[in-house]
Amino acid sequence: MQNVIIVIHLIIVVALVGVVLLQRSEGGGLGMGSGGGGAGGFMTGRGQANALTRTTAILAGAFFLTSIILAVMANRGRVQRSIIDGAPAQSAPAAPTGPSAPNAGGVLDQLRQLQAPSGTPQPPTAPAPQQ
Repeated sequence: MQNVIIVIHLIIVVALVGVVLLQRSEGGGLGMGSGGGGAGGFMTGRGQANALTRTTAILAGAFFLTSIILAVMANRGRVQRSIIDGAPAQSAPAAPTGPSAPNAGGVLDQLRQLQAPSGTPQPPTAPAPQQ
């Protein structure tokens, strides 16, 4: 289902780019000469301009709709987890020793302990002294 919506989304994107490029530039800031390049009379007239504007609005709405649907589908099966919920219970902290004692027991050490396989021994860590 998600692949079908992605294909529809890409078709809408290509159509939207094409419709925007077909519209006549009103400002002429990027055009050469008298504001529009070589296709001076291609899609001129009030009726075509209104049709292109309406088509652009419809394609933009469809683009936003498919974007929202894809975002909802991507988050549908996801379960939010917290690192704090998975942290093991710690016993009484050991006294800091050695030259690296102020950095021992930090968040990175706790994350390393959580990511290590259960059979791998981990060096004991001590919390940083309070200042």
